[in-house]
Amino acid sequence: MASPLPSRKQSVSLASDGARVSRIRRDPPPPAPEIVIAERNERDARMVAIGIIVFALALVVIGIAVMSWVGWTPRDYRFEV
Repeated sequence: MASPLPSRKQSVSLASDGARVSRIRRDPPPPAPEIVIAERNERDARMVAIGIIVFALALVVIGIAVMSWVGWTPRDYRFEV
């Protein structure tokens, strides 16, 4: 059998003298932003209002498109006051 090749590296002593402390300095994590419940409720209310308005506008656009496809226009009716 072949004998292991000699290494030029020095051997490391793995015998622990105690707990080793990491010497890498790290910044502490940034504090989490505080979310106020009032701000969250206002944001939710705004998003609901925007969603309802966008949905209503989409229905109006679809209605106008269907009416123009069918051939109906407001000019078909004459209003007399």
